[in-house]
Parts: sequence; structure tokens; C-alpha cells
Amino acid sequence: MCRKILAMTMAAGLLLLAGCGDSEKVIGGDVVNVTTGSRYEESAGAQEGTTAQTSQTETAASRGYVLTVNNVTVEVDAEAAPIVEALGEPVSYFEAASCAFEGLDKIYTYNSFEIDTYPSQDRDLVSAVILKDDSIATAEGVCIGDSLEKLQEVYGEATLENGMLIYAKDGMKLCFIMQDDSVISIEYRSTAL
Repeated sequence: MCRKILAMTMAAGLLLLAGCGDSEKVIGGDVVNVTTGSRYEESAGAQEGTTAQTSQTETAASRGYVLTVNNVTVEVDAEAAPIVEALGEPVSYFEAASCAFEGLDKIYTYNSFEIDTYPSQDRDLVSAVILKDDSIATAEGVCIGDSLEKLQEVYGEATLENGMLIYAKDGMKLCFIMQDDSVISIEYRSTAL
């Protein structure tokens, strides 16, 4: 439970850093378990997704690094609605006024990953996908707990940026945070923010 709260707090902090600058906007919102209606409560019954396929989106037709979870393709900068619908009910949902765009930033938290969105015109696009444990691997086969050696074998040399190893491809970033030569965080990120 503490890891989930920490992850949500970190995600909210990243949203603040994404573009707020020195403006004086107030971000507010609640983290609510959509299954129970309670704040910060784990739900053992929630599922990561369904076996339904999601169609490729027009905005991000398989570019960059792509994640597939329970037969659902999740792409950065893709329209979020069909992805979230195909994945099913999240464990928790959070929204707050976007400090970078007009509208709401949203966070859909599932048992092993999180999808963050940003508003664009009349729809929400995926801004980030954050893997939370070793039950999900990247399409290339790297997961939390893997070694720096394996990471470099799979992806090659990375750029070091803000303490993360970054691989950039087709307008998005695949980010790895390391501790003691082990992967402790994997994030797919949009460069739109």
C-alpha cells in the first residue's frame, strides 16, 4: 500500500514539474479506489485488464517503444479512451487540472502499471506508462529487477538524463532508473510535455 501511495505521489509531482513553471495554479484532486470508493485502499480483486484487443490509434500508430499488457497495446501519445476501456476498471483513478495544457491530467492505476494522460483538444492522450513491478516486461524483454548488463545488451548505450537512462525513439522516451546496477523503474514517456 505504501508503494502505491508513493508512486501516486511521485506521479502527481511529475505532473507538477511537467510545465507549471512559476505560474500560480492550484492542483487538487483525490486518489480514489474506483472499486471500493475508498482513498488509498488496495483492491485484490481488480484485474490488470481483459483479453480484448484495442485498435491502433491514428495518433501513434506503433511508433516508438510500445507496451502490450493483456493483449492491449499501450502507446505514448495515443488516444487513452480505447486503451483504458480495453484494460478494464483501474484499481484507482486520479485527476487534476493540467498545468501544461487546458483540461485535466488523469492517472489510471492498475495492479502492476499506471497510465498517465494529458488533454489534447477534445480527448486525452497517453503521456506516460509506468511499470510498477516485475510482472510486466517491455516488448524487448526487460523488466524491473533486470541488470544493467541485460539492459545494455537489449537496448545498447543510453543517454543519462536527470539520473535516468534514456532511450529515445520516434518522439518518445523509454526511461530506466537504476539502483546498484539493477532496474528499479521503467517509464514510457511522451516528449510532448
